[in-house]
Amino acid sequence: MSEEKILQVEDLKTYFRTDEGTVKAVDGVSFSLGRKESLGIVGESGSGKSVTNQSLLRLIPSPPGKIVGGSVKLEGVDILKLPKSKLRNIRGNKISMIFQDPMTSLNPFLKISTQMIETIMLHQHEDKKTAREHSIEMLRMVGLPKPERRIDNYPHQFSGGMRQRVMIAMALSCKPQVLIADEPTTALDVTIQAQILEIMQDLSDRLGTALIMITHDLGVVAGLCDRIAVMYAGRIVEEADTEVLFEEPQHPYTQGLISSVPRLDKKTGKKLSSIPGQPPNLIDLPDCCPFYPRCPHVMDICKNKYPNEVKTEVGSSTRRVSCWLYS
Repeated sequence: MSEEKILQVEDLKTYFRTDEGTVKAVDGVSFSLGRKESLGIVGESGSGKSVTNQSLLRLIPSPPGKIVGGSVKLEGVDILKLPKSKLRNIRGNKISMIFQDPMTSLNPFLKISTQMIETIMLHQHEDKKTAREHSIEMLRMVGLPKPERRIDNYPHQFSGGMRQRVMIAMALSCKPQVLIADEPTTALDVTIQAQILEIMQDLSDRLGTALIMITHDLGVVAGLCDRIAVMYAGRIVEEADTEVLFEEPQHPYTQGLISSVPRLDKKTGKKLSSIPGQPPNLIDLPDCCPFYPRCPHVMDICKNKYPNEVKTEVGSSTRRVSCWLYS
């Protein structure tokens, strides 16, 4: 794993103004990403995973959303301070994103060839013929059969798995430094999920692309990511190397997530564990630990103050956790 950091996110805050109050969807998120490194961001729906990564590319709709603080530095350059003209050179070129639903991400009125060639010509400055050959080669790399013929099909002529392969090919066609995958396997069956994840890992390794994988499925990040960041109520509550996190989860929320996953190596007949309650309402959330109503280890201080972040060295890496059990 590379020590050189290509992406550094510091104290990122993205809020949404509503009639009921301010939704702090992302409230002080910090993490870094090394070259060729893979980071998994996990958590329940509504924890702020997708908003965090949309903020990296300034894709937050305004109004009602607004990035109110923090920095996102790509090779030392703060993306949040760039003018829109320079931001276009970042999106799809240096940082690419695969969205959850490929059917809504692809334009149904345009052929796949039109959508891929346009991106390559814009960012790679290739002529149309070269861009078409490049597109066909990328489709071949993701395992699309007969790409020289299928490239002229429309999105509705592909299955869900094939459309996701097309999205991966488009995202990697400009050889980005960072690839953000926002739950790319959610709508696919288990067999196709495994194929898509294998393709992403293989291409990421071959092209030297750093990867951010957003998911609520711990099984996805277990075999794919070097590190895992666990999000809850707009903040990262725990971050560690994948092996360390699974062997010894520290935050009660992380413990609950891992214990709720079925295990093939455990005796059957036991009731599957679950986390009681529901995620908190993020509108004007008080300054306390948002997990305390669901936590089996809750203390009085948890209800009155957000815990400090504790960092510990585990081998050659740093582990961090925000919980009063360790503060």
